[in-house]
Amino acid sequence: MHEEMSDLSAIQIPLDRLSQVAVERLIEEFIMREGTDYGEQERSLEVKKAEIRQQLLRRDVLILFDPETESTTLVPKELLTSCRR
Repeated sequence: MHEEMSDLSAIQIPLDRLSQVAVERLIEEFIMREGTDYGEQERSLEVKKAEIRQQLLRRDVLILFDPETESTTLVPKELLTSCRR
């Protein structure tokens, strides 16, 4: 999970509550944070962004806001689930 974000205080933000610009910036930050190792084939930034958009629509990636740090980030749902166990 994002280093500064406490999963206990984080609030899930519905995708439709953010502007397209805000979502775009979160996606770009998420891609940069996750790194660039995608196996044998390198994918373009646009392809990666489209994949994350689809994951957001499927709710495989969630938008979380941490009121303590006043930060918003994208978190894979599987990571969040494993952190709460």
